[in-house]
Amino acid sequence: MAKIIDGKLVSTKIKDAVKIKATEFEQKFGRKISLAVVLVGNNPASKVYVGNKVKACEYVGFNSIECLMDENSTEEQVKEKVLELAFNPEIDGILVQLPLPNGIDKNTILNLIPAEKDVDGFLAENVGSLLLGEECTISCTPYGVMKLLEHESIDLCGKNAVVVGRSNIVGKPMAALLLNANCTVTVCHSKTKDIGAVCSQADILVAAVGIPKFVKGDMVKDGAVVIDVGINRVEGKLVGDVDFESVEKKASFITPVPGGVGPMTIAMLMENTCACAYRRAQK
Repeated sequence: MAKIIDGKLVSTKIKDAVKIKATEFEQKFGRKISLAVVLVGNNPASKVYVGNKVKACEYVGFNSIECLMDENSTEEQVKEKVLELAFNPEIDGILVQLPLPNGIDKNTILNLIPAEKDVDGFLAENVGSLLLGEECTISCTPYGVMKLLEHESIDLCGKNAVVVGRSNIVGKPMAALLLNANCTVTVCHSKTKDIGAVCSQADILVAAVGIPKFVKGDMVKDGAVVIDVGINRVEGKLVGDVDFESVEKKASFITPVPGGVGPMTIAMLMENTCACAYRRAQK
């Protein structure tokens, strides 16, 4: 039976460390670290995510600025709000909650965020630096996965890693991070032939495909480390991209859903915001 990796425990440790750094920042620079979140419209899931981010800011001692905009806001109005935050020297991080309403181009809005305030790590400048192995802001979810592996002292060097999913937010940066950690990396996607056979070769298997219980036990090598990034709602319950019951019997480590990768995403957002604040203040 696999050891369950406790994302709640690890995320709390990270937030507690950020809390100390945030206090030191305020003492040194005379102001609190500030994170601005822009939410356009009334998407219920987005409201929950933003609420969780605000709570995390309160926990670590950040100043949290909520910019709530009507669902009928124009692209021009959203651009004005993001630019206002971009030029505000008191704001250390800007997060635009996705998805945006129809008629507002995501890339147009995100590209207005300065790279030094891109706490999501979505901008081309940060993604390019990640691929080059340079210092940058790393997308929160894959960064959180790496912290979970580090916490469990899992040796990645020379291991076969398979990432299922190639999204810009998780799959691609996850592959880059594992490659930077000296894994041999394969990325599976909708056009991959015989995904099960590829997954069964993985020492480290990261599922980020958005399909409930996609990874079954017969797709997993004995002793593999299985990281489930998926969050799917099925019959009112949250389930991952991994069929937990069948995979748990074969894996050496596994993350649960909920309580695995999910809490890490917000913890790493706090970590990223803190790092951005220090980099800006020390320029």
